[in-house]
Order: sequence, then structure tokens, then C-alpha cells
Amino acid sequence: MVQTIASIGLPIDETLKIQKNRLVPHNQLKGNEKRISIVTGTHGDELEGQYVCYELQRRIRENYDFLTGIVDIYPALNPLGIDSITRGIPGFDLDMNRLFPGSENGSMPEYIASRITEDLSGSAAVIDIHASNIFLQEIPQVRINEFSKETLVPLAKKLNVDYIWIHSAATVLESTLAYSLNIIGTPTLVVEMGVGMRITKKYGDQLVDGIFALMKELGIWSGEVSEPKEPIISEDGEVSFINAGSSGVFVPSIQHWKNVRKGDHIGDILNPLTGGISETINAETDGIVFTLREYPIVSEGSLIARILS
Repeated sequence: MVQTIASIGLPIDETLKIQKNRLVPHNQLKGNEKRISIVTGTHGDELEGQYVCYELQRRIRENYDFLTGIVDIYPALNPLGIDSITRGIPGFDLDMNRLFPGSENGSMPEYIASRITEDLSGSAAVIDIHASNIFLQEIPQVRINEFSKETLVPLAKKLNVDYIWIHSAATVLESTLAYSLNIIGTPTLVVEMGVGMRITKKYGDQLVDGIFALMKELGIWSGEVSEPKEPIISEDGEVSFINAGSSGVFVPSIQHWKNVRKGDHIGDILNPLTGGISETINAETDGIVFTLREYPIVSEGSLIARILS
């Protein structure tokens, strides 16, 4: 059942609507069913979650009798951004994920943020799906703030991701959707995967398997589910960053999500004008490459890779 949770007038007789699709069991609701909420489309250039929303609903409808709780799916928290392939909210030059929990009496974006926060509040779990930007490829991972790790890590382990990255409290952005919901007691997991402006089907299928496993854990699904893979879990101090020391064209010599040893060749920054190599990039530590540069044009300081030690 498609429901509108926020509606606001736009110029030229248009209306902005934030909508969700609610899936409920065939039997009459008793009022004590748990609810899981799947949200995505906060950034208009992050499309990985669109496939997840589709595939999750497709699988539920094929086995609807196993649904024992409520599934709310919000595919587009920023529909104007998705329509215009814009990360933020067009016309406002705002990152929507810096506006929560919003204000009912604020500007249009703040009002929408407040309605979204209110509607998601009370979920047994919220899965906030993001993609990387167009520059970097990320393996499926859950990013958790340190202050909420005791609650969130057990849930994240069910999501069938490769990696759980626990950030220190000092890096917490208090205006994000996840922080705003976690602080009021609604467990919210931030999933990051893939590349901006693309859909990586194998990552989407992997996450959907995990969502079903979490639904089973919460009592929202009674059917068979795949056993989630055991994720690597790390704190901030175990992640090292490799940044470009010069400008040019980056050509990797390794594959994403592969082990490297200190000194291994990561790739080269090429100079197409002179035909030379501006910089040879080597691993500075042993570990596994979980972030790798996707877009080849780099400037000094551009992120090339992240390595989990």
C-alpha cells in the first residue's frame, strides 16, 4: 500500500511527495507487529538502493505467506535529486543528510526531514542504504558510530555485508538521519556499497539476502533465509588511507577487495602529456583494499584507496 508521508507544493502547479510502500501480513494486524524500514535515495546520485527496494519487494510477494511483520520501503527520500541526478536537493544546494531531524516549522527541506524522522521513529530497525560517489568503489559495509555499537553491531552482523566499520564518536555527524534516529532509540544501520550513479546487482542481491536474515531475527519473516557471511569488524585505527601525491590519470594494478602486503604495487598516476609516470603508488601496510578509486582523473590529495590493516 503506497502512502504519502510528506507533500508540499512546488512552482508551476507541481507537488513534491515523499512516499513509502507498506507491506503487511495477509492476516489482520494485531497491533504488536514489528516493523523494518528500508530507506534510500537521500542522495540523488546514489542508486544502489533502488534495486534493493525492487528485489526485496519481489521476493516478499513471491512468498507473501511468510511475512509476519511490517515492511516499509522508502525508495526516494530526495526525489528531486534522483530526477535531476543531483546529490543534494536542487534549488537549495543542500545535502539532505545534514538536515535531520528537521523542523516542522522550518524551510521545505527541514519540514520534509521532520516528517521522515517522525514516520521512521519506532521501527525495530531502519536500513539506510547509500552508495559511494562516482569516484570510489566500496564493498558492502555497515558504518556504525561508536556510541551505538553495542546495539547496532549484532543487527549489522545479520545483514550479510563484508565489513562493519565502527567510527569513533569524534567523527559523528549529528545532523544525519542515522544519528537522529539512533539518539531517540530507533536502531538505524547505514549501508554503503557500490559506486555512484550505478547499480551493482551482485551487491544488491547480497544485501537483500541479509535483510531477510535480519527480518527473520526480528520476527518479521518466517521463511527460510540464507546464512549471513561473517563480516570483518574494525575500529577507525585499523584503516589506513592512500591519497594521490600528484595529478594525472590513476590506473590501478590490483583488484578491489583483495589482500595486499606492505610495498605491493597499488597503481600508477600517469601523465598523458609527457607519456611518463607521475607517481607510483605502493601499499603502506598489510591488509585488504576495501575502497578503491573508480574514477581515473585525480588531483593531489585525491583518495586512491582505503586499506583495512
